[in-house]
Amino acid sequence: MKALIVLLLLALAAGVVLLLRRRGPAPRQRAVAELLDAADALEARLREARAEIEAVAGDEANPVRDAMQEMLRQRLWLQQHGDQASLEQLDGVRASIDAARGRIEQMLAQVERARSNVH
Repeated sequence: MKALIVLLLLALAAGVVLLLRRRGPAPRQRAVAELLDAADALEARLREARAEIEAVAGDEANPVRDAMQEMLRQRLWLQQHGDQASLEQLDGVRASIDAARGRIEQMLAQVERARSNVH
């Protein structure tokens, strides 16, 4: 009888573990993961864009450097405050990263237009 109860408890525990795994990450974990993915994508795009923008704009007006610095500030904030941050704060940082990426894309479009007008 004890063995049957132990087996039932083990089966119940296994069922709970499987159910929790299927549900996926909690909203907070998902928000942090999405924020980090967005930061990684922005960083990759900034590295690609750096040479093109600097060739046209020069070193004085350097939106890539500014965006990289902002991204590093956001990563530092996440490292220092991410554990206590609310979902709204995490979403705000993610929106800021997305906005920075949008600004870089606009600058790249301007670079492309300038190049097409020269050729």
